[in-house]
Amino acid sequence: MDVPPAPKAALPVITFEHDVTVHLNGEDIRALHFPAGHTDGDAVIFFPKNNVVHMGDDFVRYGFPFIDVASGGSVQGMIAAMDKVSTQLPKDVKVIPGHGGLSNLDDVREYVKMLRETSAVVQKAIDQHKTVEQMKQEKILEPWKKWSGDFIDSDKFIETLYNSLTGKAGEFVKHN
Repeated sequence: MDVPPAPKAALPVITFEHDVTVHLNGEDIRALHFPAGHTDGDAVIFFPKNNVVHMGDDFVRYGFPFIDVASGGSVQGMIAAMDKVSTQLPKDVKVIPGHGGLSNLDDVREYVKMLRETSAVVQKAIDQHKTVEQMKQEKILEPWKKWSGDFIDSDKFIETLYNSLTGKAGEFVKHN
């Protein structure tokens, strides 16, 4: 997929490689940088005064997430980001996902548990020298079928996990 560069007007005004705090409208807003989750440059934004965090596409409610492995994203980075964020936030924080309804830290923890478990199952299959097609035929993600959706179904998520875990981004891109 060939994506042309964004026009100058679409580029961010503020960029950062590490966490940053911006004072805006009487509030210190914290931006936490995560280099390899959904993409190669994710940020989670925390509004401490209002006890709200926006997770961006590192946390979504539509089911299995889209991880842009070809652009530097990884399931490992997504898990690391959610783990780090979860330890830095108050237990009663309101969580805004990249897509979906208002959530809480328990929802984030359930999501991370799914990411860990599905990654482990695919890694086990990789270790057993199974192909992606074998994994799909064996329906190895069946225990997590509630996460399978119209956007990212179980088969596409197997491909994503395989590519992320093997570092073969873009080498196996077959969608039915």
